[in-house]
Amino acid sequence: MTTENELTRDFDPYLAEGEVKHPDQTDPQFGHLITAMVTPFTADDRVDYQAFEALAHKLVEEGSDSLVVSGTTGETSTLEDHEKEGLVRAAKSAVGDRAKVIAGTSTNHTSHDLEMARRAERAGADGQLAVTPYYNKPSQDGVLAHFTAVADAVDLPLMVYDIPGRSGIAVSTETMLRLAEHPRIQCLKDAKNDITATTEVLTKTDLEIYSGDDQNVLAWMAMGASGVVSVTSHVASGHFRRMIDAVLNYDLREARIYHSELGPVIRAMMTRIQGAVSSKLVLNWLDFPIRTDVRLPLVQANEAEKELVLADLREAGWNL
Repeated sequence: MTTENELTRDFDPYLAEGEVKHPDQTDPQFGHLITAMVTPFTADDRVDYQAFEALAHKLVEEGSDSLVVSGTTGETSTLEDHEKEGLVRAAKSAVGDRAKVIAGTSTNHTSHDLEMARRAERAGADGQLAVTPYYNKPSQDGVLAHFTAVADAVDLPLMVYDIPGRSGIAVSTETMLRLAEHPRIQCLKDAKNDITATTEVLTKTDLEIYSGDDQNVLAWMAMGASGVVSVTSHVASGHFRRMIDAVLNYDLREARIYHSELGPVIRAMMTRIQGAVSSKLVLNWLDFPIRTDVRLPLVQANEAEKELVLADLREAGWNL
């Protein structure tokens, strides 16, 4: 019979034979729950820094360990460079030392990425997140060269974002293993949904790995990953926090309960409309002072889409 001590023992870093690591990322530098923040806008399409700072404060109070600023959900593709830098400064001003700020520095032009990395560092970011160059579809040698250049540009930890559904190409496992040798490439946001590839990276590198899909966080953490970079945590931080804490306490039953309860909420936030649109909409419904405006080519939810989101949230027991 397995004893409680055996269940909670420290993992050995290596098996008796071979060098397969036992991942157990219980103390990652950016914590376990990272929220990829939306960017609020005013009625005249300016960045609403006041609402942004209030949202950053709210998210940290509700359990976020770190915040991603000007990532996909922050509508980075339609933000000006000075706005991205301003958002980093605003986030740092709002959260101080209570949480870390990760700047989205991605473009599809390597030299532009390097400039954005330098801006992020000057603004006080604690780390940077960079996606595989989109549209260009470089070879794996090009992917390696791109991320290496970005990591070399500044003295910030780099989180590689592997999301082939948006970028058009994946980071191959071989490329990821090579990138992991760089001292400043320390994290991977994995939105590839390839459990075999993720397991290989987990067991062959020291990278801190985060699920880039809200629905995968329990599975990824069960394998030993650090946590999640979440969109749904804008409106369900408490559930994510409790699920993550249950995993860290080896309480699978409790973690499963929260995972199940999050299911309809994640469906509402991530499958009906784009995440930036749904996050602002639901925050607004919850009486957080944020406008639902987004920048073209995104548009606000239509009535049919709103009804789908509402139905999902009511399934989860929300009284909206």
